Amino acid sequence: MGRHFEVRAAAMQKTANAKAKVYSRFGKEILMAAKAGVPDPDMNLALKKVIERAKANQVPADVIKRAIEKAKGGTSENYAAATYEGFGAGGAATVIIDCLTDNNNRTIADLRACFNKSHAKMGVSGSVSFNYEKVGIAVIAYEDEEMMMDTLISADVDLKDIEIEDGMMTITVEPTDLHKAKEAIEGLIPDVKFEMLEPTMIANDYVELEGEDKMLFERLIALLDDVDDVQNVYHNVSNLHE
Repeated sequence: MGRHFEVRAAAMQKTANAKAKVYSRFGKEILMAAKAGVPDPDMNLALKKVIERAKANQVPADVIKRAIEKAKGGTSENYAAATYEGFGAGGAATVIIDCLTDNNNRTIADLRACFNKSHAKMGVSGSVSFNYEKVGIAVIAYEDEEMMMDTLISADVDLKDIEIEDGMMTITVEPTDLHKAKEAIEGLIPDVKFEMLEPTMIANDYVELEGEDKMLFERLIALLDDVDDVQNVYHNVSNLHE
């Protein structure tokens, strides 16, 4: 099975999300990257990469600037990364949840409430993630597969896959090469607009849900999206948005 539906699902989810949620997500990431090093993207590569991803997700410049200024001001605000795993109703659907939190107990309580309301079950670390692959994905309007492949290989990018559908090219690379791929793509297409530029998790096997199981899993994803500490949600359901 191709990865188009996964990219489309991510794009649809991004569109459905409130802008405030997207801004908050990147605000936290920018703040933590800035606090972890120099609060200057020219001197802090991790910060530079987060800002590039934020811009690709249409995060306004003032949101980015505020997060950096907050870091410069020595804010005590601090977040730790945490990842949780679980199973949807019936057990076939799986989910991985990335969080940035300043209170693990609150986050776990909020997540458990989401699972309980959806007849779902939280799992232990590794119970789900073994069936997922971490990749970097870039999506752009471009159709010359051969030229793109030559460009990325010449830039020493570890290219995993290129797929084209409806004029949109989905480029999958090693997650550590996403920044390198971005620079190579910009060299080939100077005015390129990224529809998606993200490290993500893709399941090795997908399932289709029907009836109550699908309804409950849709409820789980919607509830998780409302949790402030949740940054990203990955799942293995191929027909969630159909």
